[in-house]
Amino acid sequence: MSTVGQAGTAVRADDSPGASQKAGGVTAERERLAAPRRVKLSVSRVDPWSAMKLSFLLSVAVGIAGVVMVTTLWLVLSSMGVFTDLNRTVEGVLNTTNGAKFDLMNYIGLGRVASLSIVIAVIDVILVTAICTLGAFLYNVCSSLVGGLQITLTDD
Repeated sequence: MSTVGQAGTAVRADDSPGASQKAGGVTAERERLAAPRRVKLSVSRVDPWSAMKLSFLLSVAVGIAGVVMVTTLWLVLSSMGVFTDLNRTVEGVLNTTNGAKFDLMNYIGLGRVASLSIVIAVIDVILVTAICTLGAFLYNVCSSLVGGLQITLTDD
């Protein structure tokens, strides 16, 4: 006859009923739960497919954030008049006398800067995804040789 799960009984680690009946058997359970557990685990394999999906999504998010950051920075610098002052300085240095006007915005306009940042973001997505997938394969090879990464988890 098993008393496991009945009210008023405490269960020891070896699943035998205990004699601790104080406060309805809750004291022994609290003492057992009060001590933090330590569990040693090892990461022996990383699924390359899941590593590729996760790295792709994270690199897309970083790429979008990069494009937004570059565009915002360009707009802030433009509103502060940095490009106008820089254009004036370059015109003074070049001192074109043949009537040709130099316009810095032909080279660093918002359209060019945004499109270049998008191209860099796309290349970044491809490279980061490939590198993380390759890293998962390499981790699996090394893990099969040495046993994986040992991790100790505690329950506080």
